[in-house]
Amino acid sequence: MAGKQISALERVAAHPEGRYDLGCLYIGVNDIRAPDWDLTEFTRAFHFAVSFLNARCDRVLTVTAPLDLGRPRAGPRVIELNRTVERIATEVGALVLDLSDFKARNLVMADHVHPTAFGQIAISERALSLLARDGLSVRVWPRSLIYYETTPWTRLRGDATYAYRHAKVSARGALLALGQMRRG
Repeated sequence: MAGKQISALERVAAHPEGRYDLGCLYIGVNDIRAPDWDLTEFTRAFHFAVSFLNARCDRVLTVTAPLDLGRPRAGPRVIELNRTVERIATEVGALVLDLSDFKARNLVMADHVHPTAFGQIAISERALSLLARDGLSVRVWPRSLIYYETTPWTRLRGDATYAYRHAKVSARGALLALGQMRRG
């Protein structure tokens, strides 16, 4: 997939050989949940993609996956993915944004894969903090761009919606895991 995305970028970019201040690579979070996920293939694709960015960007930021990923949980494969990201990033001199501890009901959707709007802000804040420590000047913090207002009723409605969706996703995940155990 990384090769297809890079080829598409080279075809449509106005300046395919242009230099960029920052490249960010966050891949594998959806793929790792597939039964046929292959660490060797991920390693090859990740190395290819991070090398592509490293050749074109002044800074490269890579991102690890949350350990509590997916329903059913992706399990120990997340640790393998994160070690691979960290190892290759270190080899090429890229920064690593650690999201292994990223979780919270208001930050991650009920599927435990996709960040909520607040989760996107939280990830952006973490990324900018890391980039600032690396010398990048931060002009605007994402939290300054949002306005959030709630009432007790909307908070209750949001909590009930999340509880329902979480129960549905967790039950489906448990049934899938049970089916895999019976087959395997």
